[in-house]
Amino acid sequence: MRTKIVATIGPASNSKEKLKALAEAGVSVFRLNFSHGGAADFVKIINYIREVEAELGRPITIMQDLSGPKIRLGVVPETTIQVSKGMRLLLGPSARRVEEMPYLPFDHEMILESLEPGDRMVLADGGLQFVVQERRGDGLVLLEADNDGIVTSRKGLALPGKATKVRALTDKDKKDLADGLALGVDAVAISYVQTADDVREAKSLIAASGRRVPVVVKLERQSAVDNLAAILAETDIVMVARGDLGVECPLPKLPALQKHIISACNQASKPVIVATQMLLSMVNNPAPTRAETTDVANAVLDGADCVMLSEETAMGNFPVETVQYMRKITTEAEKLLLDNRKLEEPESDKGIPEFLAYSACLLADKARAQAIVSHSLSGGSARQVSARRPPQPIYALTPDPSTIKALNFVWGITPVFVDKSHIGQTHLERAEEFINRSPDFKPNDCAVITAGQLKDSATPRGTNLVKIYWK
Repeated sequence: MRTKIVATIGPASNSKEKLKALAEAGVSVFRLNFSHGGAADFVKIINYIREVEAELGRPITIMQDLSGPKIRLGVVPETTIQVSKGMRLLLGPSARRVEEMPYLPFDHEMILESLEPGDRMVLADGGLQFVVQERRGDGLVLLEADNDGIVTSRKGLALPGKATKVRALTDKDKKDLADGLALGVDAVAISYVQTADDVREAKSLIAASGRRVPVVVKLERQSAVDNLAAILAETDIVMVARGDLGVECPLPKLPALQKHIISACNQASKPVIVATQMLLSMVNNPAPTRAETTDVANAVLDGADCVMLSEETAMGNFPVETVQYMRKITTEAEKLLLDNRKLEEPESDKGIPEFLAYSACLLADKARAQAIVSHSLSGGSARQVSARRPPQPIYALTPDPSTIKALNFVWGITPVFVDKSHIGQTHLERAEEFINRSPDFKPNDCAVITAGQLKDSATPRGTNLVKIYWK
């Protein structure tokens, strides 16, 4: 299971039997969508996942997905408004009543005040598009429809390419985050991120709770893509959330944008998830379309660490079959990826961790090693090795329970918890002991080990050793 699968839990998959079947089919990470519930709704599901984890004897990661500042219209008095191209409408607070033309109630004052002539406004996940014509003296905004459609109450609203002052974490998100951390979630995804400050705020709240879990940034805004380098420096994991991102940017540009984001994540050795409508037809059908099969395979070939299922496993008729099909697709794509793989030396401006990972992969190829075994407290050296997409399995050894769960997002890695209670045992000795005891290694099998060699100090200094080891 090199490419990791993330599955969203919902009515179709929230029983212990279904959760176990999904994990056995290949799910490494279960997503809890807090847009559709609060902490109390997930207590039983989390308990079931922990029971499944114990029964299967392998780590399973629970990712909390915060809803974020979803921007919506208010309640439309007419229930529905039939819109035709060129039609003019007014946008303003719900408390106002306007008779001169159709009126769209909108109570986000900060966004309303930021609108300028020429701004594009998109409703209903891209189904309806408007252009701002004028900011009137009475505070209302004049819009002109760019296409035909129907407006109903509470429709989501996006402003493609326009940065706003709305923060990624709402008051609801902060409460949900605290509740989720108390329940023991292993990772937190934040929605509608725009800048690195949004990531820092989430990390600060997590640290204040006494927990240490990775932050997953959902790239849904053009402003986030524009700030990708700064966001990558702060975040732990990235999700290419193609639903809202496809509203923010022209759809023909989305494939290239996906490749750009994945490449940047690979360069930074940060895990990247590709999400949204990957096998959507399997909500109602027992097999995917040819286009969906190609989409999943291309995500793997582009360099994605994880592929994610949403409606397919949350409310679909074939949740387990969908995961099984996705695993078959990723397995075939991985064969092609490895066939075409070229191990390239890092750029000269890269640091020691990149060159150590490159050296480990080079040695593994030359020695025809059975696997690469990486001992690390943070998992950083294992991620560096994974980013080079070696054909050998990667065993990531760590004594840190938080790191174990975070490594479930990383391509090609099998996370292994090691006991650090043996006083005086070095990282190298733990790695050798693992190889000697593991049934995955036969006598005379070769492995390449990366570890931190301590000298006259009990303080970890990072990975600084690469060794070829024969069992």
